[in-house]
Amino acid sequence: MSGRIPEEKIEQIRKSTDIVEVISDYVQLKKQGRQYIGLCPFHGEKSPSFSVSQDKQLYHCFGCGAGGNVFSFLMEHEGYTFVDAAKDLAGRANIDLPVQSQGETNRHSPTKMMIDGHELASKLYHHVLTLTEEGAGGREYAKTRKFTKEQLEHFQIGFAPNRWDSLKIILDKRGFSLEMMAKAGLLGIRESDNGYYDRFRNRLMFPIWDNQGKVIAFGGRSIGSDKPKYLNSAETPIFHKSNTLYALHLARPYIRKENAAILFEGYVDVVAAWGAGITNGVATLGTSLTQEQAKVLRRNAENVTICYDSDRAGIDAAFRSATILEEAGCHVKIALMPEGLDPDDFIREFGAERFKTDVIGASLSLMAFKMRFLRKGRNLQDEGERLRYIEEVLREISSLKRAVERDHYLRQLADEFSLSLEALKQEQFQLYRAKKQQQAGKSEQPIKRHATKALNQKKLLPAYKNAERLLLAHMMRDIEIAEQVQERIGGAFNVDEHHAIAAYLFAYYGEGNEADPSQFVNRLEDPDLMRVASELAMLSVNEECSEQELIDYMKQIENYPKWVDIQQKEILMKQEHDPVAAAKLKMEIIQMKKQLH
Repeated sequence: MSGRIPEEKIEQIRKSTDIVEVISDYVQLKKQGRQYIGLCPFHGEKSPSFSVSQDKQLYHCFGCGAGGNVFSFLMEHEGYTFVDAAKDLAGRANIDLPVQSQGETNRHSPTKMMIDGHELASKLYHHVLTLTEEGAGGREYAKTRKFTKEQLEHFQIGFAPNRWDSLKIILDKRGFSLEMMAKAGLLGIRESDNGYYDRFRNRLMFPIWDNQGKVIAFGGRSIGSDKPKYLNSAETPIFHKSNTLYALHLARPYIRKENAAILFEGYVDVVAAWGAGITNGVATLGTSLTQEQAKVLRRNAENVTICYDSDRAGIDAAFRSATILEEAGCHVKIALMPEGLDPDDFIREFGAERFKTDVIGASLSLMAFKMRFLRKGRNLQDEGERLRYIEEVLREISSLKRAVERDHYLRQLADEFSLSLEALKQEQFQLYRAKKQQQAGKSEQPIKRHATKALNQKKLLPAYKNAERLLLAHMMRDIEIAEQVQERIGGAFNVDEHHAIAAYLFAYYGEGNEADPSQFVNRLEDPDLMRVASELAMLSVNEECSEQELIDYMKQIENYPKWVDIQQKEILMKQEHDPVAAAKLKMEIIQMKKQLH
């Protein structure tokens, strides 16, 4: 599993790493008893079923079954190889890995080459902007946008010179494959001679990072009349717009601390807001908010404030984004911009304090925003228009989960249009009940089915299977119990996965290792076994396993094959037409049952 990394280094990395700290970079975790819980990053859910144990250094999702240790988490979440995961964790723990562990294949993999090319480009662009004559135009433009030196440094903003080959020459000199750099979106290919040229020219450059802070793309803002005004990297093997939020790795600590994120439409707004003291801002990248991005936000915070432009397109986009965020389980508010201004414009014109108080601080609840959105462009003096507006608002009120919220907005609607509160309540209740019935028949059905299946797997397990699970959980914690089990039943577990885990566990202890569930799970190369072992290691069992309890578990396991034999004989007895033969089978069954007690 460890490839070319020595086992002692793997062990050093494991002991120097806290799984809670690592997973907290991806999932908002809350302490609950001895465990930490959060929303599973491997499947969509609104209620947390993802559990992380700091004691055992393991994780397990009780919804989808994902589980393992810190290495397997990175491998599953980031698509890493084991060596990639080890390198990531070694970097976090400041542990040097020997040269041979880097892995030739990994070092020259297309993904790594593309990321290295982007890292080099980012450094070049930033150097050009801050220290060269070629960057003078970029520096002048940055001044007009009132970007400070701190903003330029924090977001590593750079400048692509107004030349066709600045980046191409550097990449070529450093030995990068120009064909690969074109696939990565850094270079273009001329149709005339198939030569390569810089894709970004004469633009202020904003690096776009993945969730861990590696540069994977760029956004370029024209400083002149070049079109388009904003040019983002195209989709590449390392950059997927629908999964990426601008500056998430920079904002994540503040999002977690405040349990809130501010969602902007573009990277310039994020940079401007950071200069105004808004440190928990992120942005989409020229596309509408996606369900994947909403899930990422929900895993990091419960509250999201949308701050989009004030034009019609911005308001429509805010409405769509709010709906997606609500479906992901977020509490949503909307910060309304004055007509004709975007956040960057507002901050430059009115300053940081007014932006914080008059825009972010004055955010509307989602329902209040929806009411304002639905009445836009309507003539409410017209009876037909007014009735349509009231019906649409009632539909939105019906979607509110809390009765007190529904009552609040119904009273507001009744007061505004001098309507009977009781009539509105009756109408709203009809809509609410119809919506609930529709949800029960459609959207909630798969979720309930999935949850029921998961519960049935836990509740309806046969006695022998429960005994095997609990016994293995104790065996992982106590070498003496494992030795007693090995002596009495060996590997005679009835479930294939349990049989394999027991065999690995006996071998693990046979090598002289101490009881350590995390270290043991780390030795399992099969992902399915790792998931099962992680779940068993995290089962809640008594610290002490009594001798009688241990014997009972082993009896259940030993007796199961005998019960199967008894059931088969009972079937044969029912099918037997010869009374003498049937009586003989019955006597055998009675004797077999006696032996079980």
